Formats: sequence, C-alpha cells, structure tokens
Amino acid sequence: MELWITLSIAAAAFQTLRFMLQKHLSMGALSVGGATLARFVYAAPFIFVLALAYLTFSGAGMPSHAPVFWVYAVTGGIAQILATWCVVALFAARNFAVGITFKKTEVVQTAVVGLVILGDRITSLGTVAILLGFVGVVLLSDTPGLKERGWRRLGNRAMALGLASGAFFAISAVGYRGATLEIASADPLVRAALALCVVTLLQAVGLSLWLMWREPGQLGQVIAARRTAVWMGITGMAGSLCWFTAFTLESAALVFAVGQVEVIFSLLAAVLFFGERITAREGMGIGLITLSVLGVVAFR
Repeated sequence: MELWITLSIAAAAFQTLRFMLQKHLSMGALSVGGATLARFVYAAPFIFVLALAYLTFSGAGMPSHAPVFWVYAVTGGIAQILATWCVVALFAARNFAVGITFKKTEVVQTAVVGLVILGDRITSLGTVAILLGFVGVVLLSDTPGLKERGWRRLGNRAMALGLASGAFFAISAVGYRGATLEIASADPLVRAALALCVVTLLQAVGLSLWLMWREPGQLGQVIAARRTAVWMGITGMAGSLCWFTAFTLESAALVFAVGQVEVIFSLLAAVLFFGERITAREGMGIGLITLSVLGVVAFR
C-alpha cells in the first residue's frame, strides 16, 4: 500500500476521534465557536514542539519558501476554521455518522478547486469513483421525518451546512497542498510539519481574538474544558499531520477520496459511543462511499 493511502486512512481515523470529542464539548458548556477554537488552540503547542524537534534532530534545517506560501497558508487556515465551525453546527441538526458524511461533498469540490488552482488532474475512472461517492452522500442527506418529497427534502439547514463545510474544506485542502509545495525541501514530513505549524498558530491566535470580541466568556470555558480538549488537540494534530503529509505526495482530491473511510469510523462511533441508529438508506449510502474509496485507489 502506498504511503499516501496509509496516511489518508490514519488521518480519517484521528479526525473521527477529534470530531467525537468536539461533538461532546459542543453539547456542553462550549459554543460552536468555543468548540472550534479548542481544536486549534490545544493542537498548536504539540505541533510547534513536533516541528521544532524534527527540524533539530533530523538536521534538516529551516528550508526557504516562496512568498505565495503565505497566501496559500492563510487562505487554507481561514477556510478550515469556517469549515470546522459548520461541522460543529451540523452535529445539532443530524446524527454523528450522517453529519460527518455531509462534509464529504468536499471530495467532489476539492477535485474542481484543485484542477482550477493547482492543475491537479484525475483519471476518468477516478472521477467516476468520486461521483459514486457523491451519490452516497446524497442518499445520506435525506432528513428522516420530513413530509416534503423529492429535492425539497434536501433543502434543509443540515444540507446547507454540509455543503458549506465541504466547500470550505475543499478550499483549505487545496490551500494546504499549495503551501506544502512552496516549501523548498525534499522531505515531505518537513514540508508538512512546517506548513501545519504556521497554519495552526495563525488559526489559534486569529480565532482567539475573534472570540474575545464576539464571545468573551468562551475563552474561559475553553480553558476549563482542557482535560477533554487537550485530547482533541492531540488527535487534531495527528490527523492534520497525516493529511498535510499526504497532500505533499498526492492531489488533495484523491487524498480526501480515500479519507472517506471516515464514514465507516463515524458509523462505529455513532453506534458504539452515541447510541444512535443507522437506517437502511444511510447504510446504502455508506456502502456506495466505500465502493467509491476502493475505486479511487484502484483507478486514480
């Protein structure tokens, strides 16, 4: 198995754990903004230490970077904050497994953004596999209990949040891949660690300042929730490092396509930890997404 595939699966597993913790925190004292901040502020120290340690002990030194690195990094960082905010808000609208799957529209959107911005291309069969996954997402987007039929059933707040999160994650992924490619190093871990360190520090500082202005009480709540939030920071760091390293090796769309195994992990989390039930329709959607992942790996 190629390294980028292994990293994508590992990133999906870590991200599922992080979203579980984020959902738990958002159901308690933290607002959507507070739960979003906790993900970045508790990850920043771990990422900084990891990047510094790797540069020191590997002897790699500090590589140079092109000025456009900052454009990609800042754009990707802001987009990820907005995407994470949408996902946390989405948890209140649907169950955990379906909420995670909504954001998987990012795969199709990332393919388009990656082609336009970076020129990343995907084979025809790989594109078919990605679209198959999108069909699975549409199946999962139907909200149970609504009286409306057809497309009106899809026109709900959860669908809007899911599509928005997917769009922002697509922009962030392409931004991050662009940032890593602008660092002058042959070591993918050096490029990933440095880009991740810069982005996470900017996110932690920027979102903290925003919440000090808009929701000042949330900063104290984020600190009070440190016993749980610190684990969210660790899993967030591990997942992001896997994503960033995979982005240095393969196009963001293909990395995200393999990362759709996250829906399998989220299904297990929904049943085992949150006591939620999965319908037959949702099971069919998850099955299509699984086939999509296998197709992307086979036909990219």
